[in-house]
Amino acid sequence: MEAERRPAPGPPSEGLFANGHLILWTLCSVLLPVFITFWCSLQRSRRQLHRRDIFRKSKHGWRDTDLFSQPTYCCVCAQHILQGAFCDCCGLRVDEDCLKKADKRFQCKEIMLKNDSKVLDAMPHHWIRGNVPLCSYCMVCRQQCGSQPKLCDYRCIWCQKTVHDECMKHSLKNEKCDFGEFKNLIIPPSYLTSINQMRKDKKTDYELLASKLGKQWTPLIILANSRSGTNMGEGLLGEFRILLNPVQIFDVTKTPPIKALQLCTLLPYYSAQVLVCGGDGTVGWVLDAVDDMKIKGQEKYIPQVAVLPLGTGNDLSNTLGWGAGYAGEIPVAQVLRNVMEADGIKLDRWKVQVTNKGYYNLRKPKEFTMNNYFSVGPDALMALNFHAHREKAPSLFSSRILNKAVYLFYGTKDCLVQECKDLNKKVELELDGERVALPNLEGIIVLNIGYWGGGCRLWEGMGDETYPLARHDDGLLEVVGVYGSFHCAQIQVKLANPFRIGQAHTVRLILKCSMMPMQVDGEPWAQGPCTVTITHKTHAVMLYFSGEQTDDDISSTSDQEDVKETE
Repeated sequence: MEAERRPAPGPPSEGLFANGHLILWTLCSVLLPVFITFWCSLQRSRRQLHRRDIFRKSKHGWRDTDLFSQPTYCCVCAQHILQGAFCDCCGLRVDEDCLKKADKRFQCKEIMLKNDSKVLDAMPHHWIRGNVPLCSYCMVCRQQCGSQPKLCDYRCIWCQKTVHDECMKHSLKNEKCDFGEFKNLIIPPSYLTSINQMRKDKKTDYELLASKLGKQWTPLIILANSRSGTNMGEGLLGEFRILLNPVQIFDVTKTPPIKALQLCTLLPYYSAQVLVCGGDGTVGWVLDAVDDMKIKGQEKYIPQVAVLPLGTGNDLSNTLGWGAGYAGEIPVAQVLRNVMEADGIKLDRWKVQVTNKGYYNLRKPKEFTMNNYFSVGPDALMALNFHAHREKAPSLFSSRILNKAVYLFYGTKDCLVQECKDLNKKVELELDGERVALPNLEGIIVLNIGYWGGGCRLWEGMGDETYPLARHDDGLLEVVGVYGSFHCAQIQVKLANPFRIGQAHTVRLILKCSMMPMQVDGEPWAQGPCTVTITHKTHAVMLYFSGEQTDDDISSTSDQEDVKETE
């Protein structure tokens, strides 16, 4: 009976058919998303290659963006767009699909004019429609521009003036461009055209040509380090190209300063200015290039140097009144205004010569150029440890707060280990040829500027002791000592003063034994027994901005005034 109730088994082909359907659907569910993802990636890569090809061949400075910072409309199709491309020279903004049309239809800033007959004072406006800056006003009717939710109104890419569509039709057909607020900083395209023609005719009377631009014309050259300040330099380059002639803007990671500064030789004598966007290391690099110009006999073309500080530290820029660091808190236009208001001063530059100890040492002495300070001891050790770890993983050191935290960690570690103790037994110090007796120190710092350690006034100190302000143009070095890493931390938070050793025109330090960390302007290394000699090298002409003062500047100035009153 049980055998009769049991169902008869089906043919084997039915089970295989069901399993085949299951396998087919499984493959489809797995392979279809993979295929779609692969196809989308292929199309995206094709679009990127096509876009890069346009960027490479174009005269525009196209840049991609995933999100525009303000309501933006495509200059071709006039549609509202959230992402696309923009030109960091003329300010055009387009959708990705309209990029090729915009590249052919619109002309970017001309570095040089094609027509040689145009004179310096007759350059027409170069208008770009739409996407005018927020809170801009019409140069004709003085009413706000760009307030309508569409592609409207015009902006001149040279003088940055804006005008309504209606005012453009009635008032500005034959208007000439005067280059606006920053005309004294801009190198006009017509000037370069005339210079090119003069060089063909073998003439070099640039003074006569520049006289048409006025006595106040002090063209500005921008030298920016795109790797400084969490890569902020790349964005600054674009903002400066908008306001100035793109030929004035250089990325020092692509064009070395010595090549960029050759533009000064096309300008009148003593008229050029340079704005260095970067850290103290970038400033030193540019000043070395200026020294090379002196060697080539180009003293008349040497520019005055201003600083826009990026990154951490920046003691030199702080000394010159440009602040300890720029993070976009003021617009780039205000930076240019500050440069126009700055005054020229001199900065001492020093030669640091390191001669290894030994009778059979055939290697040449190492030479450094010092602008800020030289040190041996715990602060150099912290800088050495920081640089060693940053070279291993540079992406981890892109934040100022993180960098300071790393310095704090190494300073705390040295407080416990005291790797630089008994420095006074290992070195001999001479100031202007006279031997100086040292107490039980761990570090010696030789200063040229007022600031040290990221914003601390080391020589003046704090408390009731009155010391004159350290100057950077008097041919004197200030020499101080510290008792350890904890003492350095106390000095930075104004709880202690350094041990003031003295001032001198020449400093000589002899390291008798062991290996010690040293640094020049934040560039550290480990040094064996040697003799370090610091002598005056030359002067650099810098720009000092007195518009902003830190609390330390104000207190130091007031202290100096009090001393004068008592005298």
